[in-house]
Amino acid sequence: MPLTYSGVGHVDSHKHVRSSVGLFDVGHMVQHFFRGAGATSFLEWLTPSSLEALPAHSSTLSVLLLPTGGILDDTVITKHNPDEYYVVTNAGRREEDLTWFAAKLKEWNDSHSDKVEHEILEDWGLVALQGPKAADYLQGFVDSNGGSNYDLKKLTFGKSAYLSIAGVQAHVARGGYTGEDGFEISLPPSETVNWTRKIHKFPVQLSGLAARDSLRLEAGLCLYGNDLDESTSPVEAGLTWVIGKERRTLGSTRASFIGADAVLSQIEKGVQRKRVGLVVEGPPAREHAPLFHPSQSEKIGEVTSGIPSPTTGQNIAMGYIATEFSKRGTDIEVEIRGKRRKATVTKMPFVPTKYWRGEGITTA
Repeated sequence: MPLTYSGVGHVDSHKHVRSSVGLFDVGHMVQHFFRGAGATSFLEWLTPSSLEALPAHSSTLSVLLLPTGGILDDTVITKHNPDEYYVVTNAGRREEDLTWFAAKLKEWNDSHSDKVEHEILEDWGLVALQGPKAADYLQGFVDSNGGSNYDLKKLTFGKSAYLSIAGVQAHVARGGYTGEDGFEISLPPSETVNWTRKIHKFPVQLSGLAARDSLRLEAGLCLYGNDLDESTSPVEAGLTWVIGKERRTLGSTRASFIGADAVLSQIEKGVQRKRVGLVVEGPPAREHAPLFHPSQSEKIGEVTSGIPSPTTGQNIAMGYIATEFSKRGTDIEVEIRGKRRKATVTKMPFVPTKYWRGEGITTA
């Protein structure tokens, strides 16, 4: 995916997704299937999520954890049924993830009778259609099935279905990485290019990596390598919610996931730093900019992502800060080009999300 497409600047692309509909080529992401009688138990070993209770054709954000409690990668897991899961991981972590999966699959299959198989969907397309007009636009391409078209209003945020769209059978998941309503559509290799050409008509605009990054930051979403890494735990990252409630008690049979001892100890005892949102006065704060308390010379944290927000007109950022300074409304300082600038700890998302949860249901 390029940073921008010719003729369309970053800010215009960003605003088009917020107001209309944009198309992102996210085929660089790694798509997987995990199948077998042990698929649920295996993935509940690798992640802290409650997949057993997850309804069929539902998705959840999750994390692959190391024994230290650090995050190997963040991932979206879709449960088709207890014996089959569709999983999407980050392209930048492909080598690390595949090495981890191979080692853990061998360890699992060598010691369990409920075997698990792993398939990588090499060269499959993945397209994200995002924005307030995405649903109405995509509805026009839903093919009839027995004389009637599937109503996309039934497909709420976090749900998925196999649908015939523009003549191609595709895996369609409602969600995305922008904070807007939208869909992520997985396509067979032989169909991806022609399908995308069919869909790419007015008002759809091709959107690049620059817009994707600013949209996700406004939505308060993490980027692996910036806001998450192997030294960061889900508790520090504000992702405790991905840990199933019944999996948060140390020593219980449900707390059997990799990294449980470290992560659950943090839930019980607290952490020394937390991920926070920041509004910055003056120039925008970028990655690695140090954070300070106004009355101290010692660094108390660091910016992990920062941009001028095209939607709010403010300079926004997220980063990690010592827990004692993490309360909303706390004034701190960020060092930008050798000069300290005022910043205020603020809630995220910076822009309200607009996920489709059904008629009359407010998003969050």
